[in-house]
Amino acid sequence: MKRGTTIAAWLALIVGAAGAHAGEVTQQARNVIATVDTLDVEHHWPAGVHVHWESGEPDGKPESGIGKHTHCSAFVAAAAKRLGIYILRPPEHKQILLANAQFDWLANEGASRGWRPLRDAAEAQAQANRGMFVVAAYKNRRDDKPGHIAIVRPGTKSPAVLAGEGPDITQAGARNYRSTTLAQGFAGHPAAWRDREVRFYAHAPESSR
Repeated sequence: MKRGTTIAAWLALIVGAAGAHAGEVTQQARNVIATVDTLDVEHHWPAGVHVHWESGEPDGKPESGIGKHTHCSAFVAAAAKRLGIYILRPPEHKQILLANAQFDWLANEGASRGWRPLRDAAEAQAQANRGMFVVAAYKNRRDDKPGHIAIVRPGTKSPAVLAGEGPDITQAGARNYRSTTLAQGFAGHPAAWRDREVRFYAHAPESSR
């Protein structure tokens, strides 16, 4: 099934990794995050200028609307495409308010394209450690302002640390991070982590299907 991961493929990945402790980072997880890191987010998708969504390079086009435009959603879409995964992206949706649209898309259409919702940060960390491509998404429901979305990195944090600061993430935003905590990356949206409004979703990379 080309358009998404089948339930059987999803279960095979989980069962195949079941021998690993939730805190153990598998080789597939290292491969997935290495692919994400090749995009070099800290030197691409700069805030404040229009960029090509897939490369993160400024393209000279004027930005529409007001505010300092950031590119979290374009970066996530580019990383997903690199791994053979579809998430809502241009040209199906313009870059403006794309993170909010991706949040809704994941909750509604995402399942038909291989995405599965996760309970919380602990499950998100466990699935990232097993080699799933995991995103943390937040919809800004206040005054039609931008939301945020980022990629969960593999890691071995304790439950207490995960509860306090969330998993580590890679993101584009007002500041681009190869690695920072979810609490720090989503700090521009205080309700996101504080009120547990972040939602986590996972998808198997193409190599595992």
